Amino acid sequence: MNLYRCLLVTLAPLALSGFTPFAWASADDCQFNLSQPVLDYGLMNRAIRSDSAPERNLGERQLSLNLSCSTPVDLSVFYRAMAATAKRFHFAELGSYQMRIRDAVLDGQAVEIGLIAGVGQPPAETGSNLIWRPDHGVVPIKAGVPLQGRSFSAQLEVTAWVQEHGMQVRDAVSWEASGVFDAVAAGRTREATLRARFAPAACEPVLSNGGVVDFGKLSKNDLNPDKSTRLPPRSLTLRVGCDAPTAFALIMHDNRSGSATVNSEIYYGLGTDSRNNKIGLYSLNVDPANASADSFARLYRTDSTTGGVAWSTASASPIPIGQNSYLAFTDSAGSNAGPVMIQNLSTRVTVDAVIAPTNSLDLSTAIDLDGAGTIEIIYL
Repeated sequence: MNLYRCLLVTLAPLALSGFTPFAWASADDCQFNLSQPVLDYGLMNRAIRSDSAPERNLGERQLSLNLSCSTPVDLSVFYRAMAATAKRFHFAELGSYQMRIRDAVLDGQAVEIGLIAGVGQPPAETGSNLIWRPDHGVVPIKAGVPLQGRSFSAQLEVTAWVQEHGMQVRDAVSWEASGVFDAVAAGRTREATLRARFAPAACEPVLSNGGVVDFGKLSKNDLNPDKSTRLPPRSLTLRVGCDAPTAFALIMHDNRSGSATVNSEIYYGLGTDSRNNKIGLYSLNVDPANASADSFARLYRTDSTTGGVAWSTASASPIPIGQNSYLAFTDSAGSNAGPVMIQNLSTRVTVDAVIAPTNSLDLSTAIDLDGAGTIEIIYL
């Protein structure tokens, strides 16, 4: 007890010379609040595109910070989060965010802000509007001197960015990043979470005539009894409209799987007759000469059998739409770089159908050609 009294006597003259020891408070004596603990940047897709910069600004969110104690204490606040750069924090793998602090008020009076590397350290930077740097705290300042008080508040502007290729997602994904505001002397902490969701650009395929191909009524005399009969080709127009320029490919799903008379990824079934005999097959063929997109002078087709890892040399030759191979378009003949980004595509799709030999079918009743398939857009 005597030692404690001696220590007080020693510190008193130092206080008169301008040094103020930092006061600490019990956590029960202080309240620390954030106006909103979750900052949601909403749903993003490639349609939200302002320029061709390598990263995209996801927007700005506002946050209020309020710290109050029953007695004057050190009101410095630190922010603990993973750093991305000297001035930004880490936001998932391909993003970052920055916090700007302004409008600081101490005990009802406007003050400046000091950026400090540790409790009690001199400010490395002061101002009324500062970027809150990783591994730093902030403290109320007046005339360059850190102040203690009962109440401290400030406004935060939190801006987030994502690298442009981070927007190129095949499936919807959600990002979250968290950081902790730490009022060290006040013994209080608050967590804040940033959240953003990303979705692929929406592309919609539309076929002319509702996607219905009518080969008319055929008689037995129109068909070969002992060999397959190729029917006259029919054509549809396929249009793909996207809400932004998008790299995509086409594949086809057979809704009558297992009914094609030839087992191949480019042939689709026409269903079966009353005795479960396979009626035939058809294919969907695309000729790049009949395709157009956006302002490109012409298109060439390119395909991938590796799920988009590698692409064939782009050419002008026709190609069927496959069940597994990706079919896409580029404006560069001979390129192996894969598809170009397209917003609006139009191409003719030629449907070639083949009927099995009639001696393999049950023709005692009428047979309907019952082929059905679904064209799917693959986002790359």
